[in-house]
Amino acid sequence: MPAARTPSSERAVPGSLFAPTQQRSPEAARLSVLVVDGDERRRDALTRSLVEAGAGTVLESSSAEDARHRARSGPPCELAVVDLGLVEGDALALIAELRADGWRAVAVGPDDHTAAQAAFGVGALAYLTSDSGVCRVVEPDATVPSPTGTGTRIAAVDGAPRELSQREVQVLQQVADGHSNSEIGSELGLSALTVKSHLSRIGRKLGTGDRAQMVALAMRAGVVR
Repeated sequence: MPAARTPSSERAVPGSLFAPTQQRSPEAARLSVLVVDGDERRRDALTRSLVEAGAGTVLESSSAEDARHRARSGPPCELAVVDLGLVEGDALALIAELRADGWRAVAVGPDDHTAAQAAFGVGALAYLTSDSGVCRVVEPDATVPSPTGTGTRIAAVDGAPRELSQREVQVLQQVADGHSNSEIGSELGLSALTVKSHLSRIGRKLGTGDRAQMVALAMRAGVVR
């Protein structure tokens, strides 16, 4: 499993997708990104350029399966950059799953209109393609429907908005109803361990591990009753 990268003195990669910034803002420094690409050299170049651009921790995955593991067990990343040419696993399905869990996603693929629109169709917020080393952003067709139910934003302990997935909101509603982890699992068709994982992720997003405070924040936002 590739290691996580953090800001360093490495130089930017020429022709990379993200240009370096002269000064990193505190907001940018907290940004966590998951890069999913089976090509080690391309993944390394993109990762280094993201670090130079001011990202905080950058996690790397070489396959959809590893990316799913990272998404479940790693920090609550705000952004995933997914290469559509993944040999192992369906990149479009991965993007759809990440979006359903509240992630923002950027797809990277060939200079192909059909591929770009397919990525937008499953929830990618942007599509990047590189032709002769020049990055180009593809715009979605007006006919491509926006995905619905991709997440709900509520204010965390520090007042900053955080996005919870539909499943995380369902788990919080069950907590608000006074159910235990095993009872929540039975109701939602999940294992108690998976419920615990969801609650841990919710806690990291909202800045508190206290179940009552999580519910209070969700109630204040009108997300649960």
